[in-house]
Amino acid sequence: MTSTAAPGPLRTLLGYVVRAGRGIRWYMTTLMGDSAYATYVAHQRREHPHEEPLNERQFWRQRMDDQDKNPGARCC
Repeated sequence: MTSTAAPGPLRTLLGYVVRAGRGIRWYMTTLMGDSAYATYVAHQRREHPHEEPLNERQFWRQRMDDQDKNPGARCC
C-alpha cells in the first residue's frame, strides 16, 4: 500500500517552508503599505463605529497629501 502523504521529516520541512513564505509575504505587504487601508478600516470600525470610513481612494489620497505636507524621514 502506498501513501501519498509526505514522510514525517519532509512534512515538517514543508511546514517550515510554508510558514516562512507566509511570514515573508506578511512582512513585504506590511513594509510596502499594502495592508494600510485594511488596518485603517478595522481601526475605524473598532474605535469609531458611528463614523463611515473613507473609501480606499479617499484614504490613499489623504495619506499621500499628509506625507507631502509632513515628509519626515523618507528617501525622496
